[in-house]
Amino acid sequence: MSYVELLSQVPMFSHLGEAELQQLSSHLQPRQYSRGEIIFHQGDVGMALFIVRKGEVTIRLSSTEGKEIILALLRRGDAFGELSLLDGELRSTDAVAREEASLLALQQVDFRRFLAERPSVVPHLMANLSRMVRRVTQVVHDSSFLDARARLARVLLDLAQSQGRTQNKGVLITSQITQAELASLCGLTRESTNKWLRFYAREGLLSYEGGHITLLEPESLRVDTE
Repeated sequence: MSYVELLSQVPMFSHLGEAELQQLSSHLQPRQYSRGEIIFHQGDVGMALFIVRKGEVTIRLSSTEGKEIILALLRRGDAFGELSLLDGELRSTDAVAREEASLLALQQVDFRRFLAERPSVVPHLMANLSRMVRRVTQVVHDSSFLDARARLARVLLDLAQSQGRTQNKGVLITSQITQAELASLCGLTRESTNKWLRFYAREGLLSYEGGHITLLEPESLRVDTE
C-alpha cells in the first residue's frame, strides 16, 4: 500500500518528489493501537519513528509519583519519536494512543539510510526538532512565569492554532478535550483549570460544552498571556 498522500502532509517530507515519497512509503509498517494503549514509555530504546495516520496520540512526561504533563496532542500527518533515532538515547517521553489510532512506523535502519540518501530531508528534520524544543521551552517558561489564568489562555490559543476551525461564533477546538487533559496541558490542577474555564465562560470569551471548547474572543484571551 502506498502512503504517498499522507507523507506529503508530514512537514519533514513534504518537499520530496513523488518518486522519493514512493520509496519512503515502501518502508512504512502499519501499526494499530487501542485507546489508552502505550506506544512507547519514557526510557524505552527508540527503534522507530511514527507517523499518525488516523486518531490522536498524546506525548507526555510522567513522574514516579504519578504526575503527568501533556506536551502535545498529535493528529494525522504528525510525526514523533525521531529524537531517539538520531542520538541513540532512550525515549525522553511517553507516547499514548489518546483514542484508537492507526500509525505508520519507520524503523531506525530505514530512517537513517533514507537520511543518508536524501540529505535534503535533514534541514526539514532539524526544523521539526526545533519546533519541539520551542514547545518544551514554552511549557517551562509558562509554568515558571505565568499565573494559572494566563497558562490556561496560552494553551487554549495554541490548541486553537493547531486544531481550530473557524466558525460564525468563534474558533472551535476540534478535539474533545477533558478537563483532566486540559489541566495536564497547562500544568495545573483540575480544580484550578475548571475555575478559570468558568471565569472565561462568564466573561463571554469561550464556551465549553460536552468537552468541546469554542474561543469566542481569541484576541481578548491573548491579552492575558502578554
